[in-house]
Amino acid sequence: MTSFVAILLLFLASHSIPARPKLRARLVAALGESLYLTLYALTSIVLLACLIGAAQRAPYIPLWSPSLTQYWAPILLMPLALFLLIGGVLVPNPISVGFRGKRFDPAKPGIVGITRHPLLWGFALWGLSHMVPNGDLVSIVMFGGFALFAIGAMPMLDRRKKRQLGSKWTDLTRGAPAIPFAAAYKRNLVWTWPRGLLLLTICMTVLSYAALLQVHALLFGPDPTIAVRAILTQPRLHF
Repeated sequence: MTSFVAILLLFLASHSIPARPKLRARLVAALGESLYLTLYALTSIVLLACLIGAAQRAPYIPLWSPSLTQYWAPILLMPLALFLLIGGVLVPNPISVGFRGKRFDPAKPGIVGITRHPLLWGFALWGLSHMVPNGDLVSIVMFGGFALFAIGAMPMLDRRKKRQLGSKWTDLTRGAPAIPFAAAYKRNLVWTWPRGLLLLTICMTVLSYAALLQVHALLFGPDPTIAVRAILTQPRLHF
């Protein structure tokens, strides 16, 4: 359990780097942006693999009995989580965690018009949705840690960005709510994306979700396709 907690903390700490502009800027200056992004992605994959391995080796301590209907949570929420994660990577975002902040156009905020924290909300939904069908202590600590880390980072980022941007903060966040879709009634969200990025985000989300359904059992153990087939073939389990 000790190694699991240590790797979890290291994983979460590594994902705080994009939220720290000065540290990220120093790394980019030393490595170059392409090498930085490549090393960051590889480090995240390695740490995630180590975390999954440590979680599988940790003692199993049940907290509640999982049921088939609980799989509805990740099955329904993961497409939205992936959409937010992928959109958050592709679309420039100077007011939260982002990778392309210098080319942000407030008139075409893309996914930032849905929420100014798309990456953090994606991680939060991923963590929260996976807590439901996993009723053991390690899963709750791991997925709950992801969710708390992401949700807790939002007000911290807001304060930091407001301090850094000054008067620009109000203009940049006017159509970028903290809560997803909170300002959807104010604008047509379809036409406020940079050209082609909405279609690319949707396509990548669908492909990523389909791929995850197929490789989830191989990479992580549980097979969500079994739950999907069982739910669809047993009408009494439908909501």
